[in-house]
Amino acid sequence: MRRVLEDQLDLPLGELLKIMQKGMMQQSTYFGVQAWKCPTDFWIYQEILYETRPDVIIEIGCNRGGGTLALHHLCQNLGKGRVIGIDISLDKLAPAVRNTPGIHFIEADASQCFEEVNALVKPGERVLIIEDSSHTYDNTLSLLKQYSALVQVGDYFIVEDSICDHGLVMSDPPEKGPYEAIEAFVADNPDWVIDRDRERFLVTWNPKGYLQRVR
Repeated sequence: MRRVLEDQLDLPLGELLKIMQKGMMQQSTYFGVQAWKCPTDFWIYQEILYETRPDVIIEIGCNRGGGTLALHHLCQNLGKGRVIGIDISLDKLAPAVRNTPGIHFIEADASQCFEEVNALVKPGERVLIIEDSSHTYDNTLSLLKQYSALVQVGDYFIVEDSICDHGLVMSDPPEKGPYEAIEAFVADNPDWVIDRDRERFLVTWNPKGYLQRVR
């Protein structure tokens, strides 16, 4: 039997997160394409897009492409912006997304195709980066160091799924992952801050994951 809110008001937050995760991973779609995005976070994404008006959105990790398509539609509504989607394999990408004008896909390890991506960004363009790849400490930190160079003052680098071992998918013992990579990056890079105001819905898959360049 499906759980409904009025019967779950005493449910611990950890259990609520597990229910949401199951729904997102198994049932959530955007325009018919599977989309692994937390809806409260994606609402924040559209606010950031409206405020910063990026010329380019770089999404590292596309899977089936539902989130990529949603970002593209936001750009269309703004009348500005294009999407670059990077994934180590595009085999799962939905055909309707693959053939969408305005989305440029690169099939590669993001850590190995930076120069190709950099060549697609024109001098002076504003860039938003959303990192959703392997969720390991080393890879996340490496991508932060590489791709943060493309982001201008006032713009954002969003690291997804820092909730791993910080509220969801707990390992025993806990392992270092995106959350710790974010902390390490910010500690060594004073030009960046963690914008925790972007977590105002409380339920987020990106704790400490909204990084803004401030200088």
